Amino acid sequence: MASSPILTGVHAPVLPAHWRDFVALTKPRVMTLVVFTGLCGLLTAPGHIHPVLAFTAILCIALGAGAAASLNQWWEADIDAKMKRTASRPLPAGRMDRQSALHFGVGLSFFSVILMGMATNWLASAVLAVSILFYVFVYTIWLKPRTAQNIVIGGAAGAFPPVIGWAAVTGDVSALPIALFMLIFFWTPPHFWALALFVKTDYAAAGIPMLPVVSGEVATRRHIWFYTAIMAVAALAPVLLNLTGVIYGTTSLLGTALFALFAFQVYRRRESDPARMKPEKRLFKYSILYLFLLFGAVVVDRWLLA
Repeated sequence: MASSPILTGVHAPVLPAHWRDFVALTKPRVMTLVVFTGLCGLLTAPGHIHPVLAFTAILCIALGAGAAASLNQWWEADIDAKMKRTASRPLPAGRMDRQSALHFGVGLSFFSVILMGMATNWLASAVLAVSILFYVFVYTIWLKPRTAQNIVIGGAAGAFPPVIGWAAVTGDVSALPIALFMLIFFWTPPHFWALALFVKTDYAAAGIPMLPVVSGEVATRRHIWFYTAIMAVAALAPVLLNLTGVIYGTTSLLGTALFALFAFQVYRRRESDPARMKPEKRLFKYSILYLFLLFGAVVVDRWLLA
């Protein structure tokens, strides 16, 4: 079901929101990976950008990601209140009113997009704007409450940062940032479905049609394995297309092989007790490290080849 503008089952806040609650709205832990991939896109781009402008570009990516996360929590406050892992967030916990979250998210969106355009170029600004709008309207409002394939299409929202970082330097978009976009795009389903397996009851309680809730755990494990295979092709594409060199190629080959091993172990299992889903949790945690490793390898590779 779609999120309602009316917050249900949540206590009205008594005191003004603390600044830490506004920080929490931006999902800083999730933002870390977003900022890192955006930074890698910027560092691998040919050409030169002044360090102050480079810092500003990364700041805008972080602020844009924070804005999208804030608007996501504004829209899903009633859903978050029904899930154990999100019930302590500022809105469902009653530490902030929805209007404050909405104003904060909208204000941060406009500020990040305009600052990006003024500091770097308007192509980077436009891609940043598209990423925010895609996450809020396409993923959060449209896909997530309606289809079990929400994370497949909606995953594109998290794949924009390396494209934005590249565009901030060059003013254009070429093959390598597109390849990095596709890597994140196909990485997102196995990453997120591994999480969904051991928090299935949360999604079921909130009425969110995540794949394990709608199609069951066996189908989810099969999908994880299938998308891991596609992700492997995307991970190797930059070196196969001669966009990167041996450092990225080696890191990608070894890192993806380990990812595939963990995904295969998840695929073969039939465990339904979240407390006993150690391989699923291991895949989820490793998938985050995996993306850090591959994007770091891209930067090292490009700098050594320069």
